[in-house]
Amino acid sequence: MAAFVTGIQVMLGLAALVAMVRAVQGPNLVDRIVALDVVLILLAGGLAVQAARSGSELFVSAVIVVALVAFAGTVIVARFIEWRDTP
Repeated sequence: MAAFVTGIQVMLGLAALVAMVRAVQGPNLVDRIVALDVVLILLAGGLAVQAARSGSELFVSAVIVVALVAFAGTVIVARFIEWRDTP
């Protein structure tokens, strides 16, 4: 079971690495924001897997905080893009 959980964490880490590459190389701002949102969601998933592995409630709180920051950041940037593109 521990090897399975470790494999999941490795896959989440590799996916986050690929998303970070997209965030750096993104052709426009929207692609970069979506990639960073994916990274934050993968981070929340990794923390959730670690919470399941360790049984610690601290990781569950961290998952909630990361998810809220990801949501709020995406909404704020979306409003900025909308504001910037209006004539």
